[in-house]
Amino acid sequence: MTGTIFDIKEFAVHDGPGVRQTVFLKGCPLRCQWCHNPEGLCAAPQLMFSRSSCIRCGRCMEVCPAAPSCKETKPSPHTASADSFFPGDACTTCGKCVRACPLGLRQISGRILSSGELAAAIRENSGYYASLGGGVTFSGGEPLMQGQFLLEVLEHLPDIHTAIETSGYADHKLFQQVISRLSFIMMDVKLMDPEQHKYYTGVDNVPILQNLHTLCEGNKPFIIRIPLIPGVNDDRKNLEATARTLSGAKALLRVEILPYHKTAGAKYQMLGMEYRPGFDPDKPLSFTGEIFEKYKIKSQVL
Repeated sequence: MTGTIFDIKEFAVHDGPGVRQTVFLKGCPLRCQWCHNPEGLCAAPQLMFSRSSCIRCGRCMEVCPAAPSCKETKPSPHTASADSFFPGDACTTCGKCVRACPLGLRQISGRILSSGELAAAIRENSGYYASLGGGVTFSGGEPLMQGQFLLEVLEHLPDIHTAIETSGYADHKLFQQVISRLSFIMMDVKLMDPEQHKYYTGVDNVPILQNLHTLCEGNKPFIIRIPLIPGVNDDRKNLEATARTLSGAKALLRVEILPYHKTAGAKYQMLGMEYRPGFDPDKPLSFTGEIFEKYKIKSQVL
């Protein structure tokens, strides 16, 4: 099988035990209003372009197959049509503008690999990461959106410590298949209230809670991560409901709190998108660890 990834991060220290590689798989069914990896939302490769440093030379327009009229007229660097050219939905991600840009301001986010190719890339340095108590972590996007591809990759890595960072939004059977082949699980829990969850993420949390229940009842070591968003899920009611759900989970190691940071929207413009969160990013966060202590759950702010 083939799958699409948008990055492989080396020397990751917050993505599971030890020092690790993190593979970012492209595509996500959620649309969280605070997402800081918008290049992981779409399943297909995408053009990313740093507009702020563009010198409007027009070379990208000259080679872009999505802009034939621009190629014919060859406008000057100061014409409006040459202003930070971005083909949008017409982009075929052919990469011609990437090669033409004299400042290297363009890149294609996303490359397609076979399961064997990705496994081989992981294995290149797997011995080194194993010596540091680590392995490989699959993140995203949402890696379970490419669940069958991930299962095939895991077949090539039986001797490597494997982990996942997931929203838990997936078919229950697929979720069980994947976690059974992994060494370690990290799962996001954003909101317990179903209506609020759908408003802020675009999806229902019923499958997430079903898969969370499976983790809580099982023996696979796992961590719960809460991206803490001001005025969204940092209230006591939501955190207490989360703690109650996790209470008594046999293999839960800890809850990790990931405070919202204002740089979350930095990449949107590079993708021709707008960042318009439906909450006040300047509102101070509210969090007290005693909520989890009350339920005898260890918590840690990252």
